[in-house]
Amino acid sequence: MRTIETKVYTIDEHPDQDKCFEWMKDNMYDLNEHSVYEVVDSLKALQKVIGGDLDYSIGQSPDRGEFITFKNYGEDSLKELNTDECPLTGVCWDADLIKSMQANGDAYGVLRALHEDTEYVYSDEGLKELCEANEYEFTEEGEKI
Repeated sequence: MRTIETKVYTIDEHPDQDKCFEWMKDNMYDLNEHSVYEVVDSLKALQKVIGGDLDYSIGQSPDRGEFITFKNYGEDSLKELNTDECPLTGVCWDADLIKSMQANGDAYGVLRALHEDTEYVYSDEGLKELCEANEYEFTEEGEKI
């Protein structure tokens, strides 16, 4: 029998945080996927309020095939929505979606906000916050355990 010892570090203790961040970026692909689901919930809730036809294909990172279209919706119902209250689902994406629709007649503002949020989540600062909040631990090689 043999025993293998492994040193384990928090992100703040790790001698090379960049190794940890690199490992996370290479292995944790869905860190902001929950936001995609929240945006979809906001889209569907808006459709219930303004009616019309909704079609979309979105992801947490920009993709050439992404789109959101609303057609034949009630513009008066849209104008009545207040972005200060997040009236659709209670989540911040409501405000981004409504503001974009009211200003431009399209939902691309919420896509831009989603992509900016994902960019932050995968930044070193965002990853460090995630590690601290979840008390992640890493090997000396930077692998999350």
